[in-house]
Amino acid sequence: MLLLAACGGGGPAGQQAGGRGGRSGPGGPTTVGFVVVRQGSAPLQQELPGRVSAFQVSDVRPQVSGVIQRRLFQEGAIVRQGQTLYQIDPSVYAAQQAQAAANLQSARASAVAARTRASRYAPLAKMEAISKQDYTDAVAQARQADAAIAQNSAALRAAQVNMRFTRVPAPITGRIGLSNVTEGALVTANQPDALATITRLDPVFVDIQESAADLLRLRQALSQGGAVPTSAQVRLKLPDGSAYGYSGTVEFSQVIVDQSTGTVTIRARFPNPQSILLPGMFVTAQFAQAVQTAAILVPQQAVSRSPQGNATLYVVGPGNRAGQRTVVADRTQGSDWVVTQGLASGEKVITQGLANLKDGAQIKPVPASAPQRVQAPPPGAMNAGGRRNRGG
Repeated sequence: MLLLAACGGGGPAGQQAGGRGGRSGPGGPTTVGFVVVRQGSAPLQQELPGRVSAFQVSDVRPQVSGVIQRRLFQEGAIVRQGQTLYQIDPSVYAAQQAQAAANLQSARASAVAARTRASRYAPLAKMEAISKQDYTDAVAQARQADAAIAQNSAALRAAQVNMRFTRVPAPITGRIGLSNVTEGALVTANQPDALATITRLDPVFVDIQESAADLLRLRQALSQGGAVPTSAQVRLKLPDGSAYGYSGTVEFSQVIVDQSTGTVTIRARFPNPQSILLPGMFVTAQFAQAVQTAAILVPQQAVSRSPQGNATLYVVGPGNRAGQRTVVADRTQGSDWVVTQGLASGEKVITQGLANLKDGAQIKPVPASAPQRVQAPPPGAMNAGGRRNRGG
């Protein structure tokens, strides 16, 4: 039985040690897998909270006073710019328009008589048949008649504008909400309460909040040449955790820091054809403000954390000895850590065989992509059914 137990060491435990970078032989160096890291570019990905706001919001208010005769829209429907929403009783304004038109006709008739009188007095004044004062008065009356025409024309245009305002139009295209008035209600010009509110939901804005400290670090990195700006494409994560199907673009960044929150607002614009994004909705924005040019991507399994929280990894040192290295890795990109300090391009980072590996230990490095040789079990160790043969 002791002999059989000793033979069992070549079973699964032995296979696991050989396949994952165990010792290559009794007392020999530990076999480890490594990858050669290269310096490259990595976008500075960020996930920041954001809130959806409407692209356009307009309150519908009356510009003349009167009684609502009809409501010409369905609540919650899409209305077009210029579409008539309410009809105000136009009878008073129609009468004012007719009176202004009549006053204009009277002014024009008076102007014809005044101009005729002035033209007749002109030759008489030259012959001194009439006094110069009479001729001067006639010319002045003709000019006053022309001014009266202009005044009555302006009054007629004002009456026509008021008549047009009896049909309350939609100022923008969008989805209209509840109507705050019904037919028969009295409305007044310049009233504070809106008749209805129209909201345009395609496209929409997403206001992203970024801390002033993060923005300051980004600008320092840009000024020092460690990063280059990029045209940010923004992706959204909805409140249920799903991804929004359209990407947006950053419109601008606010130049004032909010005193209450210490954040800067970044506004992004998104298409919203299905009206999935609603004003007031909280979302998570994912985007890259810049590209880090001196970054090294290291597989996540190669990096561990010390009790102090520092990122550490092992590299293949001189003489095939493991060297522990403290690096700066403050974010991930996919399945890799982005290392910005503590590692140079071309170094060999150990990714396999890290169990019980110590600093300065003798190792046998092999490329991580190389196939690993698995030790075959001794003859008779497995029976025909696939189970270990434990004896006769």
